[in-house]
Amino acid sequence: MNSTPLVVDALLEREGRVAVLTLNRDDVRNALTGTRLIDDIVNVAEWVNRCDDVSVLVITGAGRAFSAGGNVKDMARRGGDFAGDVAEVAQRYRRGIQRIPLALNAVEIPVIAAVNGAAIGAGFDLANMADIRLASTRARFGETFLNLGIIPGDGGAWFMQRLIGYQRAFELTLSGRIVAAEEAKTLGIVLDVVDAEELLPKALELANRIAGQPPKALRLTKRLMKMAQRMELGDFLDLCASFQGMCHNESEHLEAVRKMTDA
Repeated sequence: MNSTPLVVDALLEREGRVAVLTLNRDDVRNALTGTRLIDDIVNVAEWVNRCDDVSVLVITGAGRAFSAGGNVKDMARRGGDFAGDVAEVAQRYRRGIQRIPLALNAVEIPVIAAVNGAAIGAGFDLANMADIRLASTRARFGETFLNLGIIPGDGGAWFMQRLIGYQRAFELTLSGRIVAAEEAKTLGIVLDVVDAEELLPKALELANRIAGQPPKALRLTKRLMKMAQRMELGDFLDLCASFQGMCHNESEHLEAVRKMTDA
């Protein structure tokens, strides 16, 4: 197994085949800019792809927020990731926060976001990059970029409309309003809402249920789910046939079949 990646502003733990990444900068409400959280998230995303012993990744936040997104104080003083002319800022986005959507979109295993508190701006987008979202009753969601006179520069407009449709994503993005957890469930942003103390246990229960599936077929199934969004049906079925041939020749398939027939 590949060695556990270095994380600086987050905590990484493993429970069986489930890895839990906790954003751990409550002092700045787990802001992604001005911290090492971008590197932490990208490093863990790349690690789970190499680590055959991990089948599910859970991302959550410590403290008051899931993530406040960009550091507004840095924006106000035109410092940090937001300093410089047009070309300099664009380069910082490409080399900085835009690494997160590219890394998470390439993760081969299921990703569950356990949204413990406010998920604002890029923090909201981070949650939407997961495959499944569970929310605490304390969670709040806001695509608030336009309120600050900026656009969703981390790819949020790409992810949200694929999650809840163009019209709803358009309204949330252009209004910049804050959505409570229950409305987020109604909109289809989150799968379920639970009390704060139940959030991580619920996320781990779901993660362990998924992680109990045959690991190679699990990764192939997620890949199929992603590719189905952009392939024509005929091409997709050809791919399914190839992946199925691979699965039928794996020992994990034969073991699963024996368990079912012996039951």
